[in-house]
Amino acid sequence: MTAAQQTDMDRSARFEAIATCDEVTLVELADDVLEADPDLAVVQEPKPQLVMQRVVEPVESRPFNLGEVLVTAAEVRLDGAKGFAIVGGKAEHAALAGAVVDAAAAGDRPEAPAIERTLQEAVDARADDHARTWAESAETTVEFETMEDEP
Repeated sequence: MTAAQQTDMDRSARFEAIATCDEVTLVELADDVLEADPDLAVVQEPKPQLVMQRVVEPVESRPFNLGEVLVTAAEVRLDGAKGFAIVGGKAEHAALAGAVVDAAAAGDRPEAPAIERTLQEAVDARADDHARTWAESAETTVEFETMEDEP
């Protein structure tokens, strides 16, 4: 079984994990991959850009554009495997490192299992922070009663 087959994070989940991960961790993971001096080509230099943030309004469930968000995207080819990352803010180093990490995880690289474990830890830590924040704010929840849709 190859290193890529040993992991169970799909590419979409990996994109989300890379976006969640902090820059220091992404750079460390990318440095570990690049220590072996693989064939690396930068296909798209990291470039900050604005993208539209789309959300669904809760009353009528209609999508609308909330506003523009600054992100940085990068794309690489690592030993033939494509890697892409898009991270929030103006973060060229994080985007490039994220693209290297994605390519390493997508390709048949020995670092792939460790990369996906680290990315999963970042996702888990973010979920824990989110749950803790919600738990802290639960005391301030206000319940409203409405008479709509009642017979």
